[in-house]
Parts: sequence; C-alpha cells; structure tokens
Amino acid sequence: MASNQAGSLTSSLLIGMGLGTLLFLLLLSFEFLLHKCPLRSLNTFSLGLFFGYLMGQALMLIFDTLVDLTSISIALQPQTMEMIKISIFLFGAYLGTMLTLRYAHEIHISIPFVRFSHTQRQKKDLILDLSVLSDSRMIDLANSGLVDHALVLPHFVVKELASQAEILDEAGKVKARKGLETIKKLQEIPALHLRINKDDFPEVLELQQKLIRLARALEGNILSAELTKVQIPALEGIQIVNIHALANALKPLMQAGESLKIKVQRAGKEPLQGVGYLDDGTMVVINGGGDHIGEFVDTQVLSVKHTTSGRMVFCNLKENLIPSHYAHESAP
Repeated sequence: MASNQAGSLTSSLLIGMGLGTLLFLLLLSFEFLLHKCPLRSLNTFSLGLFFGYLMGQALMLIFDTLVDLTSISIALQPQTMEMIKISIFLFGAYLGTMLTLRYAHEIHISIPFVRFSHTQRQKKDLILDLSVLSDSRMIDLANSGLVDHALVLPHFVVKELASQAEILDEAGKVKARKGLETIKKLQEIPALHLRINKDDFPEVLELQQKLIRLARALEGNILSAELTKVQIPALEGIQIVNIHALANALKPLMQAGESLKIKVQRAGKEPLQGVGYLDDGTMVVINGGGDHIGEFVDTQVLSVKHTTSGRMVFCNLKENLIPSHYAHESAP
C-alpha cells in the first residue's frame, strides 16, 4: 500500500512538473509574440474575434431556424446535433476572424467609424522598398536610433528580393543578395524592433503600387534610396523619405570665410582649379589648387552651392587668394 501511494505521489509530482513546464513555455511564447506584435495587430485581432463571435452566432441562428422548419432534429441524436452546432459556431468564429485580419486595411471603408489611427503617434511608420535595402547606409541609419519602432518590412518585398536573387543576371543577383543580407542584419539589431507586414495585395501586380497601398493602409511613408522616384505617392498624400536627401541634410555646413585644410586629389575643369573631397564625400573645388595635386593645402571657403547630387564647396588658396569676381564656380 505504501509503495502504491509513493508511486502515485511520484506520478502526481511528475505530472505537476510537466504541466508547470508547459505553462512556463506557453507564457514565454505569449511574451515573445506580444513583444513582436504591434498594438495595431493586437487591436485588429481583437476586433476579428468579436466579428467571428457575431458571425458564429448568426450561423447558429440560421441553423436553429432550419432545424425548426424541418425534421432534422428528429433524425439525429442529441449528441450529434450538439457537435454540429459547435462545429458551425467554430467555423463562423474562424471565418469572421480571418476575414477581419486579411482585410483590416479596408475595414474603415465598410464601417466608417472604425479605423485604427494612431492619434498620439509621434512618428509615422517607414516602409522599406527594394532600393533602400541595397544601400549599405541603411544599417548605420538603423543603428542611429532615429528609426526605432518605425521600420516596416513588407513581406512582398522580401519575396521580390528572393526572386531576383534567383532569376536576374549576376549584377542583379549580387544586389538582391545584398538586400537579403541587410534584412538579416536589421533583424539582429535588438533595439530596432523591425516589423514584417504580411499584407500582400494579390490583386496589385506592380511592386510600387503595392508599396503605395500598404503606405496608405498604415498611414505611413516610404523609405527609399532612388534618386528619381515616381511622384505618384506625393499626389496621394504619401511622402517618400529619400535616404540621399537625408544624408545631404546631415552634411556639415560650410560658411563663407571659413578656413579648411584639404588634400587636392585631381585637376578641375577650369584652368588652375583643383578638386578635393571632405570625409563625407562633399566635393571641394579649389581655385588655384591645380598646381598642388597630391598635397594638403590651406584654403578659405568662398561659397557653397547646392546641387541635385549634394553640396559643392568652392574655395580659394589662402597663400594666393583670388578675388571673388575672378573665381570660377563651375563644376569640374
């Protein structure tokens, strides 16, 4: 008898430990999902459960009405009827939930007062396109902390990169693989909280139009690295944040009369002109620097010119200052 009680106690302890471990793993899984799941998706899922419950109840009412009008209940056992009702209710709940999750971005069209707008959101989501994923500066931008909790990676962009890595020429494959490596590095940044959006818009074929549809649904902007981006999104109230414009905006400003020591790297377009570059890649045109190629020279900033490709700084040599009305401000 004592051995049976000991064996029963041991079995109970093992069962309890197993259930406790299972509960602990479930809690960890829920914590992980809640950490990765944005509030917008949680709200959508909650609304989907509510719509699913309503749809299940509606199907149950229809079934009960059909049963009352026919003799189905007489031919079936009570247990069978109960199983049919439970199955119908679960089917309705599943259907309502999945339809809500799939078409969440269009709910406000059917129900005008339901829209998941971020009334207190301080910054809009930035949706990544193909070009910005192929730009190595994206990793530095992500590490800067300026775009944490704001980057959204569309799943259809990932699929397009994977497709390009298989079917394009060698140069295209290298670019696509670089984009896939960038995605992997972005996912490894713990403070970034990169979100992957699985809305696909299968009725839209063009990738650009899919990005616009997603940006409209999320009320976000598109982060791009293309210099000549189509201006259609601007007409639809969607802003394209260009990483090149951002880089140019962060370049240090040079003031007229400021001293600058720089290395002359090559000759310029005009006679006696030399050309050098700042650490950020800004071109510096040095009047009188053509005879000092390969040397570091002291210059004085004459003016700063803004172009479509960035800034250009025009300088005069300090040792041989050229009057401003003789300076040539033409690009080399």
